[in-house]
Amino acid sequence: MAKIVLASGSPRRRELLERIGIRDFQVRVPQTDEDYPPELTPEEIVSYISRKKSLALASAPEEIVITADTMVFLDRQRLGKPADEAQALAMLTALAGRQHTVCTGVTVRQGEKILTRAAQTKVWFRTASQQELLSYIRTGEPMDKAGAYGVQGQGALLVERLDGDFFNVMGLPVLLLSRMLESFGINLFS
Repeated sequence: MAKIVLASGSPRRRELLERIGIRDFQVRVPQTDEDYPPELTPEEIVSYISRKKSLALASAPEEIVITADTMVFLDRQRLGKPADEAQALAMLTALAGRQHTVCTGVTVRQGEKILTRAAQTKVWFRTASQQELLSYIRTGEPMDKAGAYGVQGQGALLVERLDGDFFNVMGLPVLLLSRMLESFGINLFS
């Protein structure tokens, strides 16, 4: 298998690569801003930033670089990582009892070859009391996650259902990634 570089500091993305059989990879975090043109759609925004992260990371020609960017959107408004518990409560209160969208842009690059794709998952939160939301915030889990929740942890207790790739909500749509890697000669089943 070619030398793979995960250009992300996300422990969830590292875990997901390992889950799908990629165990021999390096982690290098690109240094770039996450600015984007204001007229872009949610899928275009995450694709733009994912590609920007990829191009910001120097790599050897034989390395396959994987970058991703995940965002939560409620009525086309971006919900980033909460700055504090009050902001986490505001986000979770806005999401409670409603549907929102999680988009992830994925870029795979080797030398001059670069592919960028995006995945979208619709997520429905159940109605939750303020006490439940505050209890969840006290776990600390929401503080480093877009939209202030982690579907792979206790945040799952807020999710009523979803339509799309569950792993996308964790931060890396693994089926999409596996298909992209096939374009670079990597078949994860062989």
